[in-house]
Amino acid sequence: MSQFDVSSARENREPDRNPSEALASAPVGVDYAALVQAIEDYAIFLLDASGRVVSWNVGAHKLHGYTEQEIVGQHFSCFYAAEAVAHGWPAYELQQASLTGRFEDEGWRVRKDGSTFWSNVVITAIRNQAGIVTGFAKITRDLTAQRDYVEALRQSEERFRLLVDSVKDCAIFMLDPQGYVMSWNAGAVRINGYTREEIIGRHFSAFYPPEDAAAGKPARELAIARQIGHVEDEGLRVRKSGETFWANVVITAVHDESNRLRGFAKVTRDLTERRQREELERSGIRMREFIATLAHELRNPLAPLRNAISVMQLEIELSPTLVRSRDLIDRQVTHLTRLVDDLLDVGRIMSEKVELRLAAVDLAELVTRAIEAVRPFTDAQEQRVVQHVPVEPVSIRGDMIRLVQVLQNLLHNASKFSPPGSRIDITGRIDYSMAVVEVRDSGCGIPVRSLDKIFDLFAQEKSGQSRGESGLGIGLTLCKSLVEMHGGSIFANSEGPGCGSTFTLSLPLASPSASEAADAGTGAATPETAPLRVLLVDDNHDSADSLAMLLELKGHDVRIAYEGREALQIAPSFMPELAVIDIAMPKMDGYATLAALRKLPGVADTMFVAMTGFGHAGDREQTRAAGFHAHLVKPVEMALFDALLAQAIANRGGGGSSS
Repeated sequence: MSQFDVSSARENREPDRNPSEALASAPVGVDYAALVQAIEDYAIFLLDASGRVVSWNVGAHKLHGYTEQEIVGQHFSCFYAAEAVAHGWPAYELQQASLTGRFEDEGWRVRKDGSTFWSNVVITAIRNQAGIVTGFAKITRDLTAQRDYVEALRQSEERFRLLVDSVKDCAIFMLDPQGYVMSWNAGAVRINGYTREEIIGRHFSAFYPPEDAAAGKPARELAIARQIGHVEDEGLRVRKSGETFWANVVITAVHDESNRLRGFAKVTRDLTERRQREELERSGIRMREFIATLAHELRNPLAPLRNAISVMQLEIELSPTLVRSRDLIDRQVTHLTRLVDDLLDVGRIMSEKVELRLAAVDLAELVTRAIEAVRPFTDAQEQRVVQHVPVEPVSIRGDMIRLVQVLQNLLHNASKFSPPGSRIDITGRIDYSMAVVEVRDSGCGIPVRSLDKIFDLFAQEKSGQSRGESGLGIGLTLCKSLVEMHGGSIFANSEGPGCGSTFTLSLPLASPSASEAADAGTGAATPETAPLRVLLVDDNHDSADSLAMLLELKGHDVRIAYEGREALQIAPSFMPELAVIDIAMPKMDGYATLAALRKLPGVADTMFVAMTGFGHAGDREQTRAAGFHAHLVKPVEMALFDALLAQAIANRGGGGSSS
């Protein structure tokens, strides 16, 4: 009888014999049985010809969870999931092992507690001397950990592949050690123009201009990358279409675990647009320098021309022809002078050399001056300019000369592009704490597509205007620049050609002056006039210290916090009546500091003032929305600060009214 003739052993009066005892009596002896029993990492057991368990080792107990007493005599299908049993998989495994002598499989198996594990199973058929299958030897290994690792690695590689393939802004691909393309992502298709099928297997020198390829540049770059690990270059590369583009290229050598070169990773970025922007910036600098020089040079001959016209105007016995000629020259010199002035101002603004003389500007006076300045043009066209300004005074913070220049430009444009005898309206009002001025005409209008472009330097809208109506295209650029320098904004609106145009500009209102504060009986505090408790919160030590020194000289009690958290420690005991808070502070900015201070006891009557270097309308609206009572723009004029101090004194005990 064979040592594994299990069925014969069961038939020959040993049906209840322990399988280990059967193994012990086998020719291989006790050592073999002990060896099998001692193995813990593998489940090694025997099945009879029908698939029932007849032996069970320690590894099987550990892996499957059954004791020998629990499992011997049970059918091995209990190790399979219900779905596999329903599909007859256990019987199929035994059938295949019977036919071929051996069957190997990987799949999910079930433990006694119902948990599953991924296993490798080898089933070997056992035959007697007559060649009849009498049972099966079954070895099972738990490969769950290995499978999880392989699956994680596969998913990682898949995620990396998807990541690389989905990148469209960079060409990312692999080269073999000789420089032939092995992979190709979506960015490479977009940048280089080749599809994957067209480029895989081709040498990467196809991306270089012919002269670079002939000079051996591709080979040199691979040699450098092979030697030092990577190489970076910027230069021209060639698309499939033959078009060249400016590229940044990084080639990195890729080695395996044994430091054998596997190939090269190549990343290419298209920098054509960036290079063009840089070139435009350089051209812009040269253009600004040229404009400034040109404008200055043009003004030299204008002075004697103007003087000559003045001399001619003193002559009283000129013929009508000479008078008409003189007046024509006068008008053209005036027009040329205005163009040169605008050109010079554009050059100054682009070179950041314009300085505004800011003061309180009365809106009505501003509009009147602009209308008078443009009257020669409107009178020549028999046009009427109608102003609509509030009866009560409206004070703008600005440079009167520059603001007149802005409105004069807008009115001149309205006159130039409106028919003779037409009406131009200029309207002023206060809207959202800003002075708003509108210039409306009924002229040729502006196509909607051009509304965003007309403020660009040298931009002109040609449709609907004759050659004689054109200009340099700098007037509106100048208006926009000057308005923005005032912290305002300007935009155009038109329903289209023939529908007229409206230009709307917004300018900041002037803050209360020291004289207005004095009229209200709230002059600067002195030691005898109830000093304020003032908390200064500013991370700029020099700014905070100097302002504190000034306020203390005026008799006020001042505390300094160089950051927001320090202010939170000072405020509860100091109970400030005025808190001046810098917005742009590290760690805890002005908005967070304000929010935290408002939660403290004793600050209900505090007047909170934002202090910042930003003074646009949006910045003021943001601080107002955050709960600040006032907005100061650095450097702060002392007259304005005195007015705020006076207001804080007036509000003492009143909860800090908003201004």
